[in-house]
Amino acid sequence: MAGVRAGIPGWLAAAAELAMPLECGGCGRPGVRWCPRCARALHDVPVRLRPRVDPGVPAFAAGRYRGPLRRGIVELKEHRRTDLVPVFGTVLARALIALARWGDLPATGGLVLIPAPTRALAARRRGGDPVTAVSRAAGAELGPRVRVAELLRTAGPARDSAGLDAGGRLANLRGAVVVTGPPPPPVRRRRCTVVLVDDVLTTGATAAVSVAALARCGVAVDVAVVLAGV
Repeated sequence: MAGVRAGIPGWLAAAAELAMPLECGGCGRPGVRWCPRCARALHDVPVRLRPRVDPGVPAFAAGRYRGPLRRGIVELKEHRRTDLVPVFGTVLARALIALARWGDLPATGGLVLIPAPTRALAARRRGGDPVTAVSRAAGAELGPRVRVAELLRTAGPARDSAGLDAGGRLANLRGAVVVTGPPPPPVRRRRCTVVLVDDVLTTGATAAVSVAALARCGVAVDVAVVLAGV
């Protein structure tokens, strides 16, 4: 009987794979979550971004929005590939480490990651906010001096910004990003480095509105870091 019980998890895993075959989130290669070739493609150094809408802080991306990085982000966001959260948590953690080595992150007593806001409807459709999940995964890799503060949400009349130009995105978000509560003590006392985190930066509108909303509540963002820049 013990042998039968021991075999059940493997049988269930095999059945699950038959129902939803495992494939690489970056290229579709079967039988692997993220293949070695796509892993090598994510080893780029962070890229400085200069979006059309100035966010008011330096902005960096772990890579460009193309190839395996682009496909992986789409799989994570639109196809509920939550198994890719650890992959992108590592991508974000490596980017933050590189920026710290370059001196682009101020040397302070700790690091606070603030996920960019997402619409509640989109988060429910995706089974949760992927940016928050990736931020938590990165924080777990970076250690106990890193925390994630969920301070932002999208409220009011904001709609999906797909298809809008830079001006349209800015107008759509202006007044729609709100701070949900008091920041943690290290942030209020400015004893930590504050990083705004998002998945993709296109025009810079979301970052700009988020940085401004946090500033009105006394939170000074030091840098914006995204997984991919367009």
